[in-house]
Amino acid sequence: MILDNIQEKTFLKEYFNRYKKSIFETDVTGEIIKMKNLFLNTQINKGKIIFAGNGASSSIASHAALDFTKQASITSITYNDPSLISAFANDYGYEFGVKKVLEFYAGKADAIVLISSSGQSKNMIIAAEYAKNMGYPLVTYTGFDKNNPLKQFGDINFWVNSQVYNIIENTHSIWLLSVCDLLMGKAEYSVK
Repeated sequence: MILDNIQEKTFLKEYFNRYKKSIFETDVTGEIIKMKNLFLNTQINKGKIIFAGNGASSSIASHAALDFTKQASITSITYNDPSLISAFANDYGYEFGVKKVLEFYAGKADAIVLISSSGQSKNMIIAAEYAKNMGYPLVTYTGFDKNNPLKQFGDINFWVNSQVYNIIENTHSIWLLSVCDLLMGKAEYSVK
């Protein structure tokens, strides 16, 4: 589809207004502070943060695990190794893969962060139910339906009021990494 100049400007104005609404007109300061405190308590108790997501949410999980470990000194991991994912999917079924990762790798002092734009991903819901039953603190990042199933399991929930994957995913990334910046007490820094 080819848009003329006026249509392009209208499209972009509406597009950026969606970002403005999701990022700047939604107050998640309480959730961000709770998550920061959870991560500090996890660190004090010698635990780690385990991040998981599918697709783009998996990329967000990897980025977060890296930054929390490297920048904020909060030990964080994610399981995005293709051989692990394919082996667990093959052996246990894809929908049980993340749960199995938690069974094998989560320790008693750990906290879990599950990211799913839709909040409907079966593997994330099953992992959330497992985390809840085992008593792990659970943070969820979702979008689309406000009453999505994944959000029902979280102790701390971040929900983006949008139906657009790019808006949800980018908002998740900004909110998530704002926790890292809050832990550091600054938003501009060089690599340690």
